[in-house]
Amino acid sequence: MFERSELSTLKNRINEPRRFMQVLIGPRQVGKTTLVRQLSTQLTFPVQYTSADAVGGANSAWIVQQWEAARFQLRSSGASEALLIIDEIQKIDNWAEHVKAQWDLDTFNQTPLKVILLGSARLLIQRGLSESLAGRFELLMLNHWSLREMETAFGMTPDEFVWFGGYPGAAPLIREPDRWRDYILNGLVETTVSKDILMMTRVDKPALLRQLFELGCSYSGQILSYTKLLGQLQDAGNTTTLSHYAQLLDSAGLLSSLEKYAVDKARQRGSIPKWQVQNSALFSIFSPYSFEQVRANPVEWGRWVETAVGVHLSRAAQTNRLKLFYWREGNDEVDFVLQQGHQVVGLEVKSGRRQSAPGMTVFQRKMHPDKVLLVGQSGIPWIDFLRADPFSLF
Repeated sequence: MFERSELSTLKNRINEPRRFMQVLIGPRQVGKTTLVRQLSTQLTFPVQYTSADAVGGANSAWIVQQWEAARFQLRSSGASEALLIIDEIQKIDNWAEHVKAQWDLDTFNQTPLKVILLGSARLLIQRGLSESLAGRFELLMLNHWSLREMETAFGMTPDEFVWFGGYPGAAPLIREPDRWRDYILNGLVETTVSKDILMMTRVDKPALLRQLFELGCSYSGQILSYTKLLGQLQDAGNTTTLSHYAQLLDSAGLLSSLEKYAVDKARQRGSIPKWQVQNSALFSIFSPYSFEQVRANPVEWGRWVETAVGVHLSRAAQTNRLKLFYWREGNDEVDFVLQQGHQVVGLEVKSGRRQSAPGMTVFQRKMHPDKVLLVGQSGIPWIDFLRADPFSLF
């Protein structure tokens, strides 16, 4: 079975003396549960796995019960240490307070019980961590799968990856496009929107949230203001509501709204967003065309390649080790701007025959980045770029 690189990181941390809880977060269906099950088979001490998926939110006593069961397993086995894994922890009300109480009790009693928490709703998980568990955890982000991972695990070609994206569960279905699309929409998107997002916060207009998601995905790679989006939405709303819903979609690992790069941070935050799906599959499911039709059209295919490059960069940005923007001034534009500390790299994607990118020259003259790179036939080949680590650009 294919092992993601994060498995090695998590295994090393768990084999260390008990010091921190490990918190594994990421979008749905990227392999969080599979990863901890792989880990369980590689450990030499008792492991107890449990999930809060079917537990009522108000049943906070459930956490204490799972902790006690793990302590009993530790004592009865005679092992020197044990591991408790709780999946979908965010579904329990006030979970962080109860986890804190049990962790601190084990710390006080010197009970060698290690803990891994898993969660799909990133915003909800991080809110609980910051409010109650400060200094008690390490975070490990498990993101959408890369081209290298999909090639190695499923034999997916680069062109297929650009269209079908990085959902491992959907990979066996790519020869049946209708079945693949139905799985993405109903098995992934609907579950994320209906369960994870509505659990994060109060959503007064769920229909508006879904419409924003569909439109944002359809406009991936394009710069479009909230005001213009409102003109295409059937449900009434305002730009503030849309901005809030966009943040929820980003936290759920579905759709990002990139800000314009600017030296003035106030102008940056008030900029018109550039929409970017976090998995190419989310762009393709709303297309009226098939994979073969888009691949045969160089102009359309260029949109998909740019989206795939944006997905690749977005994966890196989710680690919080770099920031991702776009830049535009008048008719001059640079597709992506990466910032790591004080270093800035501009990136233009040109996969078609036309390789001229005048915006790069203007951006370099006005913003003075460290580098300006072209991804395309006369620059870095897009396939090579998707296989590379974005941090190597700095």
